[in-house]
Amino acid sequence: MDPVTTPAAVPATIGAVRTGVVEAFDDHEGAGTVRDALAGTVWWFHCTRIADGSRHLDVGATVTFRVTTGPTGLEAVDLEPRSDGAVSPG
Repeated sequence: MDPVTTPAAVPATIGAVRTGVVEAFDDHEGAGTVRDALAGTVWWFHCTRIADGSRHLDVGATVTFRVTTGPTGLEAVDLEPRSDGAVSPG
């Protein structure tokens, strides 16, 4: 099953800044997943959506991100690693 949540379940989440933890990242594919700290929802992301232009995020890294509609459905964008490592809800 695709890790991206169905649109009916997340309308309030779209566009809001979220906090989460990178669960997986595949350097070969240039893609990974991030788990929302508040809702527990897992979102897919592509490395081109990392805010600082880097092409890699470490598994376990705490990040802030937004959810938007991408070419294949809902996805995490504007991912920014948090230097303090804290995971706070939303």
